[in-house]
Amino acid sequence: MEGMVDDVMRRVLTDATPYDWCVTEFARVSGTLLPVKFFTRIAPELFDASRTAAGTAVRVQLLGSEPACMAENADRLAGLAPAGIDLNFGCPAPTVNRHRGGAVLLDEPELLCDIASHVSRAIQGRVPFTAKMRLGVHDKSRAVEAAQALADGGAEMLVVHARTKDEAYRPPAHWPWIARIAEAVKIPVVANGEVWTVDDYLRCRAESGLRDVMLGRGAVADPFLAGRIRRHLSGAEICSPDADWQAMRPFIHDFWQRVQGKVEARHAPGRLKQWLNLLRRNYPQAELLYQAVRPLRELHDIQIILNTFIGAADVRELAHH
Repeated sequence: MEGMVDDVMRRVLTDATPYDWCVTEFARVSGTLLPVKFFTRIAPELFDASRTAAGTAVRVQLLGSEPACMAENADRLAGLAPAGIDLNFGCPAPTVNRHRGGAVLLDEPELLCDIASHVSRAIQGRVPFTAKMRLGVHDKSRAVEAAQALADGGAEMLVVHARTKDEAYRPPAHWPWIARIAEAVKIPVVANGEVWTVDDYLRCRAESGLRDVMLGRGAVADPFLAGRIRRHLSGAEICSPDADWQAMRPFIHDFWQRVQGKVEARHAPGRLKQWLNLLRRNYPQAELLYQAVRPLRELHDIQIILNTFIGAADVRELAHH
């Protein structure tokens, strides 16, 4: 979720629906002790008891391959009292993997255990300690071994993305493999990968045997998905997509304002288009808004479209502007 779920997106998503906790983009640890300002930049929620404005706990994620350096940074981070520290062994990005970060380390269970052990000793139980992994690098032959290594190293919970590094984000997700991992470790396991809808959640739950799921791109594509799942589980009526779209309009406006306040003007349009591109997976109204905004580069022009959108009774009015 690098480049997507920063503090601005976390604010919007957790305002839209309740979450148990969320995770920052990764902090890349590479041979140096990162300054405090680096951690507070990627997780400004640290200034607010490590919670979003809606009160959702925020865990900070570290990515790296050198045990002692990871431990040193985890120690400094723990001193800032995050809601938890998470280790990233799930990122499939080639640039990250070439520098020995993320999912490429899953072929080295001994190293995984060493990193987790160093971090666990460094933080000494001051904050919750979790890790995220995939099913392997090229295949799944060492998935269980990698999970056991992280658990043996001291991770208190595992989030398992049900694909290998090579599979990246291509469907399907192999949820039954998460069940194998859950049976092989003595710590809680959370399922992740390819959950876009309530039906996906139910299938994931059935195939993994797990109730707990971490949402990624599915939450960005449907900011009300977590709430929709909760309502289904409680037997409550699920709102119609049209009703949810009406409720989402002020969140899009809020996101746009906050993005402009955070990034350079030339980057702000891209952030909005990135989100709308995912929203259109679930909302036909987002498709029309995306097409209206897509060719625009100037903040003023985009603001005019969004002002129309916020005030329009029907987003189809955008076609007349």
